[in-house]
Amino acid sequence: MNRLHSCLSCVFFGCFTEKHIHKHAETKQHNLAVDLYHGVIYCFMCKDYVYDKDIEQIAKETKEKILKLLTSISTDVSQQQCMTSGVEEKHSTCESKEQEPKLVKPKKKRRKKSVCTVGLRGLINLGNTCFMNCIVQALTHIPLLKDFFLSDKHKCVMTSPSLCLVCEMSSLFHAMYSGSRTPHIPYKLLHLIWIHAEHLAGYRQQDAHEFLIAILDVLHRHSKDDSVGQEANNPNCCNCIIDQIFTGGLQSDVTCQACHSVSTTIDPCWDISLDLPGSCATFSSQSPEGADSTVSRDDHIPGIPSLTDCLQWFTRPEYLGSNAKIKCSSCQSYQESTKQLTMKKLPIVACFHLKRFEHVGKQRRKINTFISFPLELDMTPFLASTKDSRVKEDQPPTDCTPNENKYSLFAVINHHGTLESGHYTSFIRQQKDQWFSCDDAIITKATIEDLLYSEGYLLFYHKQGLEKE
Repeated sequence: MNRLHSCLSCVFFGCFTEKHIHKHAETKQHNLAVDLYHGVIYCFMCKDYVYDKDIEQIAKETKEKILKLLTSISTDVSQQQCMTSGVEEKHSTCESKEQEPKLVKPKKKRRKKSVCTVGLRGLINLGNTCFMNCIVQALTHIPLLKDFFLSDKHKCVMTSPSLCLVCEMSSLFHAMYSGSRTPHIPYKLLHLIWIHAEHLAGYRQQDAHEFLIAILDVLHRHSKDDSVGQEANNPNCCNCIIDQIFTGGLQSDVTCQACHSVSTTIDPCWDISLDLPGSCATFSSQSPEGADSTVSRDDHIPGIPSLTDCLQWFTRPEYLGSNAKIKCSSCQSYQESTKQLTMKKLPIVACFHLKRFEHVGKQRRKINTFISFPLELDMTPFLASTKDSRVKEDQPPTDCTPNENKYSLFAVINHHGTLESGHYTSFIRQQKDQWFSCDDAIITKATIEDLLYSEGYLLFYHKQGLEKE
């Protein structure tokens, strides 16, 4: 976002991204400017935003007054339009049929009321915090998280509850589902993230995926006390609300090419990062050798790579090469091997991270390849049990039935622009097939076409059998 700043020493106005305000500060030695959108002050000597409690309070109160004013103005305009249209209908005796739709249009525009449903609430951008806002929108639309926080199941035992991120998330959920139509200001959430995840502190644009992992990690650490009794029998196992929802089991099978013995490890994971066509990783959208030909292709458009293609590539057997020999426990010597990743345990919410940002040496670039993705996803082909059943002459998987492996899409996060100047937005699903576009404080109705033709970055799927309307 290219926001306007005003110099606090004179009447100069300049945009921040294009460095006009920077040039003014350097030339005139006027080192303080205010962000006219957020009301925060930037210091050109510190090269960062600076804060004062009094100024923050003034900015907050001013924003609230403006929002109330805008709301009252929009209400007055709507009423005036309705009154005007009514007068026109009474006084027009010979209106043509072609003009009739013009009288109806203002009434149709008032259907925006349907956007203000409970749980859909805009979030104020606090200065390049769109990455945080879109993750918050996704998290607040997970049914189990919603039930947990709105029923106040968290029992805080921290010496300073004001520093507990789970307590703040509980407050955030209550605010999002309060029915209020004014955008929420998540300043406390941002402050706690800065405290507990210092690498995200500051007003630089951050990666939404990195923020997701950071907030899940802090919530996981602050939620452990909620599952103390459940962990008593197994201290290595956490059953907090975050692990219940997001944790899956990623199985890695390393096969010795000499004796064909298999070494298996299972690691917990909160998401799956997938390589894309166009990245430095060698990628083919064709099904890899040995892949299941019965994989659902609902997301497949001929000639366009899909989420299924990315998952097939992720779970393919990978030859590690002669430069990466591993000591085989059976051969007792270093041998060439292959590695294959599969899902041992599926999470309730599956998050797929499409690796659009690539860092190779000193070069950084964004991969804009369009990836099609389905509204419904069957993860059966990517299970470890499915792989084992192929080896054992097509025996059915033993871990779970196929119906338990089906997911529904409920949130998509998109990145617009470049690495240097970008912006995050999200699509959120409500009430089965109702989709909405969330762009910080602005929420609008979206179509299925808007969703499916967007450039996905993070895709959130929920297990169908555990979804609650």
